[in-house]
Amino acid sequence: MSRSPSHESQLGPNALSEPELVHWGERVGATIQPPLWIALHGPLGAGKSVLARAICRGAGITGHIPSPSFTLVQGYSSPRSFPVHHVDLFRLQPGDPIEPLGWEELLSAPGLVLLEWAERAGDRQPADRWEVDMEYGSTPEQRVVRVKRLGSAPELLQW
Repeated sequence: MSRSPSHESQLGPNALSEPELVHWGERVGATIQPPLWIALHGPLGAGKSVLARAICRGAGITGHIPSPSFTLVQGYSSPRSFPVHHVDLFRLQPGDPIEPLGWEELLSAPGLVLLEWAERAGDRQPADRWEVDMEYGSTPEQRVVRVKRLGSAPELLQW
């Protein structure tokens, strides 16, 4: 895919606690204007699922929001009148096909796509997206979160 201009922002002064991460995610879900693809990167336990669930909650999704680690794709209908697709590629191995997941449909989805372990999709993501990189902070409770807007994806929501 073609290289798109990008804009980067780090959330918070240094690192976020889990409640701060959840608060930001809920604000994102409540205010974004789809279509939006959010690619989530980070090591196991960095908070990708926590953030994805918070964004779903902010978008109005109620009830249990499981991590789609085993189903790979979980779909929801937001009361804000757009679909939400939560995708988790953790179980995919390099070279595994992603087309059976309905990849082409996800690429053209009119709503919100939350993609955990996005690096496993390689360059098969839309050029217009948010890239969210999460890493551990200086304490076990903190996360450093960097968000990059690529192409013509909606403006970043600042902390």
